[in-house]
Amino acid sequence: MSGPRQLYSDQSSPPKSMKHRSEPDSQSRWLEYLPPNNTEEREFYSSSPSTSRFNNTNNSSSADSGAGRSTNKTLQLESVMQLSQVAEGLLTKMYRLCSVLDFPDLGSHSFSDGFWNSGILPNFPRICVLVSKKFPEHPNRLQLERVDKVGLDALHENAEGYFQNLEPWIMLLLDLMAFREQALRLILDLSSTVITLLPHQNSLILHAFMDLFCSFVKVNLFSDKIPRKMLLQMYNILHSMLKAGRDCEFYHRLVQFIDSYDPPLKGLQEDLNFVSPRIGEVLEAVGPIIFLSTDTKKLRNEGFLSPFHPRYPDILTNSAHPMRAQDLAYVTSYREWVLLGYLVCPDELLRVTSIDIAMVVLKEHLILPLFRDEYILLHENYQYHVLPKILESKKMAKSGRAKQKEADLEYNVAKQVEKMLAEVHEQALLYSDVIHHERRILLKQEINRMVLFFTDQPSLLAPNIQMVFSALALAQSETIWYFQHIGVASSNSKPSRVKPIDIDAADPTIGFLLDTTDRLSSLVRKYIAAIKGFAVSYLSGGASRIRFLLGSPGMVALDLDSSLRGLFQQVLHCLESVPKLHGENITAVNYDLSDLRKHWLAILMIVTSSRSSINIRHLEKATVSTGKEGLVSEGNSAYHWSRCVDELETQLSKHASLKKLYFYHQHLTAVFRNTMFGPEGRPQHCCAWLGVASSFPDCASPIVPEEVNKIGRDAIMYVESLIESIMGGLEGLINILDSEGGIGSLEMQLSPEQAAIRLNNTMRTKGVSGLLAPGHESFPENSNSIKMLEAAMQRLTNLCSVLNDMEPICVLNHVFVLREYMRDCIVTNFKRRLHAILKTDNNCLQRPSVMESLLVRHLSIVHLAEQHISMDLTEGIREVLLQESFGGPVMNLQFFEKPIEVQAGSAIEIVTNWYVDHIVKDVTNSGITFDTSSNLFRSSHQNGIFSAESFTNLSELKSLVRLFGPYGFQKFDQTLKELTAALLNCVDTALRANRESLESVAGAIIAGDRIERETSLKQILDIEPLVGFCIQAGQAIAFRKLLTESAGKVLEEKVPLVYSLLNGVLKILDNEIPERDEIIRLRRVASCVDLGREHDIEWVREILSRIGGGISEDNSRVLLPYLCAGFMSSSMWGSVVYDVKNGGFNNNLHCLARCINAVIGGSEYVRMEREMQRQTISNISSNFESTQEFESLNRASIEANIKSAMQLFIKSSSLIVLDSWSETSRSYIFPKLIFLDQLCELSPYLPRSTLESHIPYTIIRSVYNQYYTNSLSSTHQDSSLNNPSPKQSPLISLSHSSPAGRPGPYEPGPHEDVHEMKGGERFLRSMRRSGPLDYSVSRKVNKGDGSGSSQVSGPSPMQRFAVSRSGPLLYK
Repeated sequence: MSGPRQLYSDQSSPPKSMKHRSEPDSQSRWLEYLPPNNTEEREFYSSSPSTSRFNNTNNSSSADSGAGRSTNKTLQLESVMQLSQVAEGLLTKMYRLCSVLDFPDLGSHSFSDGFWNSGILPNFPRICVLVSKKFPEHPNRLQLERVDKVGLDALHENAEGYFQNLEPWIMLLLDLMAFREQALRLILDLSSTVITLLPHQNSLILHAFMDLFCSFVKVNLFSDKIPRKMLLQMYNILHSMLKAGRDCEFYHRLVQFIDSYDPPLKGLQEDLNFVSPRIGEVLEAVGPIIFLSTDTKKLRNEGFLSPFHPRYPDILTNSAHPMRAQDLAYVTSYREWVLLGYLVCPDELLRVTSIDIAMVVLKEHLILPLFRDEYILLHENYQYHVLPKILESKKMAKSGRAKQKEADLEYNVAKQVEKMLAEVHEQALLYSDVIHHERRILLKQEINRMVLFFTDQPSLLAPNIQMVFSALALAQSETIWYFQHIGVASSNSKPSRVKPIDIDAADPTIGFLLDTTDRLSSLVRKYIAAIKGFAVSYLSGGASRIRFLLGSPGMVALDLDSSLRGLFQQVLHCLESVPKLHGENITAVNYDLSDLRKHWLAILMIVTSSRSSINIRHLEKATVSTGKEGLVSEGNSAYHWSRCVDELETQLSKHASLKKLYFYHQHLTAVFRNTMFGPEGRPQHCCAWLGVASSFPDCASPIVPEEVNKIGRDAIMYVESLIESIMGGLEGLINILDSEGGIGSLEMQLSPEQAAIRLNNTMRTKGVSGLLAPGHESFPENSNSIKMLEAAMQRLTNLCSVLNDMEPICVLNHVFVLREYMRDCIVTNFKRRLHAILKTDNNCLQRPSVMESLLVRHLSIVHLAEQHISMDLTEGIREVLLQESFGGPVMNLQFFEKPIEVQAGSAIEIVTNWYVDHIVKDVTNSGITFDTSSNLFRSSHQNGIFSAESFTNLSELKSLVRLFGPYGFQKFDQTLKELTAALLNCVDTALRANRESLESVAGAIIAGDRIERETSLKQILDIEPLVGFCIQAGQAIAFRKLLTESAGKVLEEKVPLVYSLLNGVLKILDNEIPERDEIIRLRRVASCVDLGREHDIEWVREILSRIGGGISEDNSRVLLPYLCAGFMSSSMWGSVVYDVKNGGFNNNLHCLARCINAVIGGSEYVRMEREMQRQTISNISSNFESTQEFESLNRASIEANIKSAMQLFIKSSSLIVLDSWSETSRSYIFPKLIFLDQLCELSPYLPRSTLESHIPYTIIRSVYNQYYTNSLSSTHQDSSLNNPSPKQSPLISLSHSSPAGRPGPYEPGPHEDVHEMKGGERFLRSMRRSGPLDYSVSRKVNKGDGSGSSQVSGPSPMQRFAVSRSGPLLYK
């Protein structure tokens, strides 16, 4: 749309542009309606009005008046074609105006807010609506001040601005008026001078004439959708305000023009009455082609759309219907001619043959498309504007029936037309969709056969190219018809009743039609060089045939004038000058045969003119006697084949392009979603649905520049919406296969108990509800699930193959590669699946083994899809697992030390936090205890949510390590370090706060003052919370130990060479202190896989070195053993129960031993390392040998210091325990004795001989003997009384059989899977993991020399209990 014109520079004279627009004969006015790239038309219109005279003058020197006439007629035909393009430009501008005004409903005079806010018309509804309703009455007579005085005053104030906004649209009205005059002149000239307008004789001029005719009708029908009356009246009001009450000079002409076309069909029927007979002749001539296109049975049986000859199947080239095949390509235009022709020329319906033609076409249509997605209701307009004319003719014929026989025939015909118009509307409502659905099925089958045939025989594509164009044109017409009629509501015989058209929005034939059309178009583009080569060879043969015909006796006898003969010679010259190239070289030549077509059209205009002495009939008679095609037929064939040389893409776009579907892209998206993944949907249809968007930008008109961006954005959104639906379907297929009803149903395995029950049930031949007999899956009636799986897998593989092979979709500057979208979809779906399986329905963590099995199942489906995709999906899956395990930038993975600010992945974050909260911290109060015998955590209280042993056994933790890999382990390790570091800081704080009390304790122990010692112990602050912190730290250490064992097992299974290499390297590492960074890293890596030195001390040593050194770097660190010994006076020992099966205490006090051992050892290591670093810096100038000697000595002193500290702790603890011994406190002392014995077994620096020097071995042995004896007897008793099932573990409690059972605050009861015992000795051996000291050779050696091992081996200590004869001792 051009911008607004400048206002008057001088208020006394109108602008020059308006004067120019008011001249009807001005040709340059059409320049803005022509495309910028149409240089020939623009040059034609930019020339002076005397163009024809100028051409005649130039040709007068070499031609007579006949030549002048031929040139004049050629220009006239060019103007016809160009005026049709002007009509499209006018329609584009009117469509733009309607869209800006929010497509107003002018009939009801109700306008939306968008209409008034558009800025074109003044926002004064009362004034605007009034002048529109009162049209054509002059506004001065309407007394507008009474209607809206405020609005009228506002119009006066802003008249100039409103005037500017209306001026370009008033110019549009002027252009519509000028177009009407010029188009009518051309239509009248052609209809009166062209002697024949039959499709088989003069098809080229016929199409040009009817295109202009239809464009003229559409422009005037569409003009009724813009507020012409309101625009003109408001413009004139503003003009009179600015010009002192004068009307604009063209006001009255526009009023007359608008009034004569109100409604438009009234003016059209009056204006086109003079060409009505010629229109009737044309419609009768195209009737047979229309009948043929509607007869699907005849089209199929007689092979009109088949490459085979219908009667001779051995003949591969179909030469039976060459003209019919060509005419079928234009059958859509013929139907439009019928709908518009009989609408504006209703008298032609009174022809005898017109009734059948009109009925066939009207029965198939419900709307009359005007431009883009704008239409008018077809049958309503026939009822309002055609039927009255028929009734009038019937009335006139009835009055003359007694006088003339012709009147009687006319009356009967009019009566039949009346009946047809009354019935055809109801038939269209009922059968139009059925008719078109049958036609779509035919086209789907025929085009699919074409694709298969021409793929196998591509050399036959070129000879049958016209038939291919016909098939593509029919498919294009049917596809566009389908979307044009979705959502349309048409009224039946009673206008008050509006009935929606029943169009199936889930019709699968649309997808098939789009797919076959796309494949056939791709086939034409693939062999475009062969088609051009065939066309060039045809033109070469045509040149010789035309030369022969021109030299025939009949043509010589005609005695052609020089101008016509010259035109024939120019046609021959163009044909003979076409380069004769073959193969691939033909695509490198730029052919331009426009001159050939231009000269041939000039010949046709001469020989079809009534003013010419030689017409088309003369040429046919003169050349048909030769036995070959006539001259005109040869020339028309050369014209059509020349377009296959230089305009093949244009031809293909005209017949196959679906760019008009842009205006229905919302319906397109809805139908795609309804059909694509339906029962008849096919994955390969995706390419066609997406490929349609590539042609959407072609709908944008250069006349309205803003359309390019809008249509481009809509096309991109359409593609993105379809891709989203496709990827959603892909995810759905994967999730169906990954569901429990999919592949999961094939993986279901019965537990041993379930298998036993079902087998027993089968043997007894008694049915049990809910249980299916083994092998029921094999019965045929149960195979539907397998069939569903096979169908889903087939669809998945087909969809992946199609999307992988699909070419990129290009929309403007956007390129959509479906393979990339598919990869992202699968990877993103895997990520969602990973997060979905982390938690169960009750918000509990999924068991790691279940997680692993579910992910393996999902990965098997991904690998199945990967076989059909030329991309590495496994890499994407690994990236997701890496992101969920690490979560930081990839570049950070190159460092040994993890950056501080890098956040871990969300999945490992969830898993880590759950394990720490529920296992280590026990936030749910499930009574989590560490089972030293089974080396896992157990839940003492079964809360029904989770069981700790099912999450912490070795197999589950191995699955966890396999899932999240080393970076997941690192996250676990980091979280446990942070928790342990916080707990150890509390110990450090307590050590500093209680320094004086601990010094008093130390002094009292040395002096042997029991009273002072007990008094000082009571003065230690917060001893109970501190014991709890240390127990929790011990649990973290134990859990980390389990993780390292699992990681070591996984490493040994997956990469045994790396595992053995790491193990071997550790044996040859230097033991220098301080250690180099490389050695520290190696030791820490080895510790992560359960290799190297003692795990607990090494890990705590690493924690303490990171948080600022050992506990209490000042001299208070020597008081750490005394603080730990003070734990023996805690009240927690009063409620503790030792479980012989778990080898630990019910409140995890055995984890306190891990904490004490690790903290004392790790603190001493860190302290000595820092001390040696300070000495090394101070003695940097000393020689190398002395440094080595100094370091070696300090290494031995570290181990000696650790051993000394542990011995001090044992001495102090034993003293505190034995001094508190009494008959009433035996139940409190026994757990402490076991605790100290377990510490000796656990610590590599504390041999049992150290403990026996303070507590006699006989006491510890008797304590163990009593616990194990009581446990065995209680187990047998529970087994005989309760007879627990294999799934229900008995409640084991040892407190009732203890020497002095005194229940604590709570009595936790661990649930265990207890099997039937066959002997007390076997039970004791299987359950006992720690016991009194064994002094055999295989036991731990004394650590006095500073070396030792953390491994415990040798015979079970229970053998010594079996031969023991001593009982517990009493110290009184």
